[in-house]
Amino acid sequence: MAAIPATKLRDIDDLPKIPANYTALTPLWFLDRAAAVHPTRKSVIHGSREYTWRQTYDRCRRLASALADRSIGPGSTVAIIAPNVPAMYEAHFGVPMSGAVLNTVNIRLNAPTVAFLLGHSQSTVVMVDQEFFALAEESLSLLEEKAGSSFKRPLLIVIGDHTCPPESLNQALSKGAIEYEDFLGTGDPNYPWQPPADEWQSIALGYTSGTTASPKGVVLHHRGAYVMALSNPLIWGMLEGAVYLWTLPMFHCNGWCFPWSLAVLSGTSICLRQVTAKDVYSSIAKYKVTHFCAAPVVLTTIVNAPKEDTILPLPHTVHVMTAGAAPPPSVLFSMNEKGFRVAHTYGLSETYGPSTVCAWKPEWDSLPPQTQAQLNARQGVRYIGMEQLDVIDTQTGKPVPADGKTAGEIVFRGNMVMKGYLKNPEANKETFAGGWFHSGDIAVKHPDNYIEIKDRSKDVIISGGENISSVEVENVVYHHPAVLEASVVARPDERWQESPCAFVTLKSDYEKRDQGKLAQDIMKFCREKLPAYWVPKSVVFGPLPKTATGKIQKHVLRTKAKEMGPVPRSRL
Repeated sequence: MAAIPATKLRDIDDLPKIPANYTALTPLWFLDRAAAVHPTRKSVIHGSREYTWRQTYDRCRRLASALADRSIGPGSTVAIIAPNVPAMYEAHFGVPMSGAVLNTVNIRLNAPTVAFLLGHSQSTVVMVDQEFFALAEESLSLLEEKAGSSFKRPLLIVIGDHTCPPESLNQALSKGAIEYEDFLGTGDPNYPWQPPADEWQSIALGYTSGTTASPKGVVLHHRGAYVMALSNPLIWGMLEGAVYLWTLPMFHCNGWCFPWSLAVLSGTSICLRQVTAKDVYSSIAKYKVTHFCAAPVVLTTIVNAPKEDTILPLPHTVHVMTAGAAPPPSVLFSMNEKGFRVAHTYGLSETYGPSTVCAWKPEWDSLPPQTQAQLNARQGVRYIGMEQLDVIDTQTGKPVPADGKTAGEIVFRGNMVMKGYLKNPEANKETFAGGWFHSGDIAVKHPDNYIEIKDRSKDVIISGGENISSVEVENVVYHHPAVLEASVVARPDERWQESPCAFVTLKSDYEKRDQGKLAQDIMKFCREKLPAYWVPKSVVFGPLPKTATGKIQKHVLRTKAKEMGPVPRSRL
């Protein structure tokens, strides 16, 4: 994996870069501008707590100053374990303003995993929400146990929250943690922070929590964060002053870079500690929310919410961006029926979040709603800030034809691709092979150049030598009226080597029905819409295992399917 050589190219002049005409790109300047242009506009709202853009800028500079006073700066990593609260938003600016790198840790992980992340990242500061202080304590104890005498305890800062009972905060303080507001109080609100000297400098570190095992540390740079912060509102058509509801965790890929995008727009963040359909609907009505992001699993919750938890019809149009997994067309159709306008995007932690969008075309407006939903379920075209996107043959490395049939791997190249995985040269060599970032996702390219994911490369089911797209089977299963959630994986098969096995979570109205009859009904339903060999030969009911970011853990389901033993050969 060769680095790009720094060659001097001929130009019409020999004019130099000087401070007057060149500065490293960083999203941190967006906060400076928002505070100058809209100092009294609401920046962050969390329950009864409200901050203006001037106050948020002051608080972020206090955080940067307090960190710098403790020799936390370039080369340091600051971890934060918190839900969507103001401190999490402030950390996206205050930490990099000190020169340090922000490591947002998933609050749903267990202590051994958090211990690994804190150790691997060498975090010298741990900021933790009071609710998760016990998790941080246990994680640090495990880390100390492993490191022994070489262990140096990080600076521990506890974030108090007025919406939580005080007991956990008091316990944290009794164990020597510094309260976040007290820590800010030691900082200078006029701290003269400096942008990075080089835009390649790291701004954030996040760990993958996909459907596979061991997490990898994804390193992002200031340049990519800047480009993504501008791309998001351009792609989505967001206007200045947008009101954004934090349903997407900020710990997940830095909230798809929307903390920085909202500073671009001088918008308002509405924080949610926990996401329920009732909270989403009530926030839309109370705060006039214009936009929110959510994984398809959250959209499923919204469209299946009990009537008493909803406020319908919506008081105004609400724009929703979804990514994280391929959303079933049936869910997109239901969201549209309820008045939500869904932008379907696709991306990875390694591409700063969404990096393709199913860009809506005016000619689709006159199509039947079901057709619109099917078109919108595709992953689409590259983001404005992503220079190159393609689908390539996994054997030859050449682009597949745009015929909507030939499958290949999605690859990216551009400024919105990560620097690489932290301390993992072998993984970097593999993922950047051939000068592309390899996603591991299998897709086709349609004649209109819109791509459509068919599967993760490891999720393709091979039955009798024929490939079956688990995603397409899932889309059909989702249309069955009894199905709330579905995931399809390969199960060993005595005759065909593998055959589809559907794991299904039922809607509450169907939970007491005869499961044997329901399984047969789902298979019959699929036979009417799929090739015979694509039809699930087994259906298993129950809750689906999910990662800490809400993705269905297919590797767990594959293990379960394997433990069930092979589907017996038919005796007919």
